[in-house]
Amino acid sequence: MRSAYQYRLRLTKSQVVKLEKWLDMLRHQYNYLLADRFNWYEQNRCATNACPLVCHLPELRDNPDYFSQKKTLPSLKKNRPWYGEVYSQVLQDCLKRVDLAFKRFIKGDCKGVRSGRPRFKSKNRYRSLTFPSLGKNPISGNFLKLPKFGEVKMVYHRPIPDGFKVKTATITRNADGYYVTLSIQDDSVPDIIPIDEVSNPIGIDMGIKSFLVKSDGTEVAIPQFYRKAQKRLKKVQKAVSRSKKGSNNRKRAVVKLGKAHKKVADTRKDFHFKTAKGLLDSHDLVAHEKLNIKGLAKTKMAKSVLDAGWGQFLSILSTKAENAGLVTKAVNPKNTSQNCSNCGKKVPKKLKDRIHSCPHCGYTEDRDINAAKNILNLAVGHPVSSKAYRVSQPLGGVGKKPALYR
Repeated sequence: MRSAYQYRLRLTKSQVVKLEKWLDMLRHQYNYLLADRFNWYEQNRCATNACPLVCHLPELRDNPDYFSQKKTLPSLKKNRPWYGEVYSQVLQDCLKRVDLAFKRFIKGDCKGVRSGRPRFKSKNRYRSLTFPSLGKNPISGNFLKLPKFGEVKMVYHRPIPDGFKVKTATITRNADGYYVTLSIQDDSVPDIIPIDEVSNPIGIDMGIKSFLVKSDGTEVAIPQFYRKAQKRLKKVQKAVSRSKKGSNNRKRAVVKLGKAHKKVADTRKDFHFKTAKGLLDSHDLVAHEKLNIKGLAKTKMAKSVLDAGWGQFLSILSTKAENAGLVTKAVNPKNTSQNCSNCGKKVPKKLKDRIHSCPHCGYTEDRDINAAKNILNLAVGHPVSSKAYRVSQPLGGVGKKPALYR
């Protein structure tokens, strides 16, 4: 099992200067290596349908991959001695970022989906560095020991669970300060309960009117964090647009705008974590729709869809369930709001029709609750009676949750 814990850092002025110097050097190295990749790409390619009879291409050279660029680090430190201040593994991680970005541009990911052309990083775009490995027991009280950087003070608001080891540390510069994300690992993974052994399943239907509606009839109201903060964000954005580019007033306004947007994102993420915990505390299986969020974000409902943050919530829900040994099941959303959850017959209805009334069996229910029940039936494989929701022990004796989930 692998998870990530994030803590806020309390850096001294000298540590801030040192960290910013490291980030600036890594940014220059990232741009240089990326330019080297692009030079090779432009010099060694030629369209098959437009190849001239006489080729004037320069002398071809080998593809600069991760290992060939890694061999240039000793000469880099020799020609530019100030790069010797940066921890060697942090420099190597910079090479990995270049390699990953370029490979996704040329070959694509595991599914063959290619990313856009990688950008050269400006000062505001290169904001993090990673320590791929740490020493033994790197945390002592409120201090974290980083190789070749020293001890940094952090707000240690929650301890790392017993049995977990700190693998990597990533320092990030955000709008409101510096944070460190610790990647922790434990080899013991809780067994996932089979679907046919769940005792208290639930189906949820994501929506815009309500954040989600459960198959037992209860719902979670949608908070609309972005829409409520629009007036305040508009005022701060106006201060940015009216200030002169490059001025100190504009820099201060940009920082203020970043903090305002981060507050909206943090409150939304906190809501998602609490909602996911509430579901998993009461149910051992959560069934949901397999939504095409990117497609929905291109419709007229884009602002409401992105404000709800369905993708982030479902990702958190899946991760938390896996860490706790519980189950989440994504089902095909086709006709979940049209079919009757009682008899299975299709009952066509428009989006404005909020009540499901089946002419075949006479079943009447709220449209969203009927959809949630259909989602649950598809996940379990058979209709689930209402008795399944009245269980004395929510987890059905599955066992105690691991400390990471609690």
